[in-house]
Amino acid sequence: MKTEGSELRSMPRGIAILGSTGSIGRNALRVIEALGPDYRVVGLSAHSSVELLAEQARRHQPQYVAVTNGNFAERFRTLAAGLDLTIFSGDDSLVELVQQAEVEIVLTAVVGAAGLPAVLAAAQAGKRLAIANKEPLVIAGELLTRTAREHGSTLLPVDSEHSAVFQALQAGTAAEVQRILLTGSGGPFRGAARDDLEEVTVEQALAHPTWNMGPKITIDSATMMNKALEVIEARWLFNVSVDQIEVLIHPESIVHSLVEFVDGSVVAQLGEPDMCLPIQYALTYPRRVAGVAKRLRLEEIGQLHFEAPDPETFRALPLAYEVARTGGTAAAVFNAANEAAVEEFLAGRIRFLQITELVEHCLHKHKVKRTVSLAELLDADAWARREVKQSLVLRG
Repeated sequence: MKTEGSELRSMPRGIAILGSTGSIGRNALRVIEALGPDYRVVGLSAHSSVELLAEQARRHQPQYVAVTNGNFAERFRTLAAGLDLTIFSGDDSLVELVQQAEVEIVLTAVVGAAGLPAVLAAAQAGKRLAIANKEPLVIAGELLTRTAREHGSTLLPVDSEHSAVFQALQAGTAAEVQRILLTGSGGPFRGAARDDLEEVTVEQALAHPTWNMGPKITIDSATMMNKALEVIEARWLFNVSVDQIEVLIHPESIVHSLVEFVDGSVVAQLGEPDMCLPIQYALTYPRRVAGVAKRLRLEEIGQLHFEAPDPETFRALPLAYEVARTGGTAAAVFNAANEAAVEEFLAGRIRFLQITELVEHCLHKHKVKRTVSLAELLDADAWARREVKQSLVLRG
């Protein structure tokens, strides 16, 4: 979202992709390639997938590459032999990458809290930030939006729901917004009662009906934690009260989200479940240009369905509203506890319903700090991960 006091650059060109070997990163490279010479890749990064990173570097010829896991840096240098590259490695490599003068847009798709220092560094440098992963706005929403305002950075959403809201908001002013409606497919357990989920297997939870995503995000869809996190994101990204944000189940995943204005008009953004469109819009905004996204044919879909979510079965949703109202370090704990619990579930060490139970346990035990620095947010993140482990040990 364009933050107060920021100015959009005219046709920004140099793009750095943080997490270029993941699904979002790979799609972003497809989009940039199709956009032509006005947009160029100047930076790429990966944690340990250096074989693919080297392939990307050879194809797209960036000036800079960051390998965040220093143990893989030498392997990458060998694979990238002969390329004219500046290579950064280790914990600070993403910060070094985003600070380069040639980088005008930073697309961040790094899972977890590891990318937060780089995101804040990009905001401090006045870059356009295209945000694909949830952590920057969930963990550090207040800090990031304030930093962006102070330094003239522009925050633009890449995930499909917030991109849809951002596009719909072009139809009115912030003061004219009544409600934001975030849609979600409902995941594989839409319509299930809580008792139905007692014996859910990993394989069942990974069977998403619409999207093809990584395991962590797919489990978040099954618990509806993804929608819970999106509520917190939307609160900061669009500077609205959490009471103005609602979740709506829409199993076809065609209406990506809606905005209701004070006069009763509801504006929605529709499209195929294809991440290329929101990626491209964040890169080319305020322009729209031809791209590679799949085209929507409503006559082939026929019907669209909507229903209210079940907060009793999917406890993550009411917890998110509580967290958003609390602020401070609460969201960092919420996010980190979920990541740790999902890891335990995927490893077969806990049951499906225990994911949300562990998150709720951490929230109740945590002593929230209201006004926080990045260091304190990262401390809260680390505390929650330890608390999940310790709680499981104590439970035996």
